[in-house]
Amino acid sequence: MAKLHFFLLLLLAAAEAIHGEDGAYIGVNIGTAMSSVPAATQITTLLRSQNIRHIRLYDADPGMLSALANTGIRVIISVPNEQLLAIGNSNATAAKWVARNVAAHYPSVNITAIAVGSEVLSTLPNAAPLIMPAMRYLQNALVAAALDKYIKISTPHSSSIILDSFPPSQAFFNRSLDPVLVPMLKFLQSTGAPLMLNVYPYYDYMRSNGVIPLDYALFRPLPPNKEAVDANTLLHYTNVFDAVVDAAYFAMAYLNVTNVPVMVTETGWPHKGDASAEPDANNDNADTYNSNLIRHVMNVTGTPKHPGVAVPTFIYELYDEDTRPGTASEKYWGLFDMNGIPAYALHLTGSGVLLANDTTNQTYCVAREGADEKMLQAALDWACGPGKVDCSVLAQGKPCYDPDTVEDHATYAFNAYYHGMGMGSGTCYFSGVAVITTTDPSKLHSLLFLACSFAFLGLMPWEHLFACAGHGSCVYGGKNGSALLNGTSLAPSSNSTADSGSRRAVGDVTSFVRIVVTALLLSVVALL
Repeated sequence: MAKLHFFLLLLLAAAEAIHGEDGAYIGVNIGTAMSSVPAATQITTLLRSQNIRHIRLYDADPGMLSALANTGIRVIISVPNEQLLAIGNSNATAAKWVARNVAAHYPSVNITAIAVGSEVLSTLPNAAPLIMPAMRYLQNALVAAALDKYIKISTPHSSSIILDSFPPSQAFFNRSLDPVLVPMLKFLQSTGAPLMLNVYPYYDYMRSNGVIPLDYALFRPLPPNKEAVDANTLLHYTNVFDAVVDAAYFAMAYLNVTNVPVMVTETGWPHKGDASAEPDANNDNADTYNSNLIRHVMNVTGTPKHPGVAVPTFIYELYDEDTRPGTASEKYWGLFDMNGIPAYALHLTGSGVLLANDTTNQTYCVAREGADEKMLQAALDWACGPGKVDCSVLAQGKPCYDPDTVEDHATYAFNAYYHGMGMGSGTCYFSGVAVITTTDPSKLHSLLFLACSFAFLGLMPWEHLFACAGHGSCVYGGKNGSALLNGTSLAPSSNSTADSGSRRAVGDVTSFVRIVVTALLLSVVALL
């Protein structure tokens, strides 16, 4: 079975390689304006359970960075705005910052970029002269540490610095910012770093007084006569997101910069707000926006100006931040609450395992790869006991007994509980050892047929043959709409849910059967 797992891992790695780490991906921002901030280990557990591989931090907290060590998660760390004065005025201070927050953690922490400040040009204009010195000093420190090839430096901008943004072909940056933006764009060109841009169609929609249709902001399909057309280029825009990204490209071209990619460092939609003042801040719209956004980005749709060009994007944000000031909606941009429970259900069928709190009919709850075995066993015991999952099919000789591992038995029990509870929010968490996927786990059982066939051919121990009997009939909850819950409980205390005892001996297999099985095996291999 280990070889089968290895084969599947190769397939997943190949899928990842299609886009590449520097191509299309979705990340999340992690803010900490909460009355009760989860422990760093809890945060990384949630990230791994949801298969989130890219994050942006608003600081360089050493505890968080330590928790991220050896996870492989790609991290953008940040210089908070309040530290700009010190770093922008001293090369030595910048060098110490890099030594403490980058060199001390890299490469065990996969730091990919440093975001210098946040929306400084629009929110702290008096600090604008410090941006370029800070970026240069930090770059010097990276060069001195031989890290400049691996870690890029940029600064996130509000899209409000782009004026006359529609039609995109007429967009230009606020000219008063040229003394900062012109050298900054040249810096990004020379270092291969992206222009970081925060894009918020929610605010564009709210401030448009009805001019921008809600469907246009939410990526919903529009009839051709409703699409926005740039009269200068005749490019058709079906959503606000693409229009803003292209406006940035055209604004850079206005300054003769055409080879700096755009990275969207913040975007999202609030799932709750003031009922009277913010009626469109709700679960349905948040689900629609973020689910459509993820598909749009991961399909490498690109933009009308640059079709097929990836736009790496970070969703704002992982957690609700209940202490943020401002309107009611400011507190409710998170995908999860402070306890790690999904704020709403994302619908991501067809996107594989990614931010997978998808509750459509084609999703399954499985044991997270690499999860602690003791935690898996405890969760399995709970599901088969208090959780009232019918685990009798996991007993020796039953259809779902093999593979006889905690991980595989837990996958069956987790999935049965998840579907039995209507795939509701939080029903596939199990203390972080479960994750939702669109891959049917029953298919893994079908693949085990190969291993069973090897047994018949004498290529694996004969005592495993009994486990193969009836194996292909294992049906997971949700595959045929079944819930697989009952009022009984079975709480296994070990990998096996059966009584101890030697396995039934299997007699010799005739050469005729060997020939038949060989033919079947070759047929299966040909189909794979």
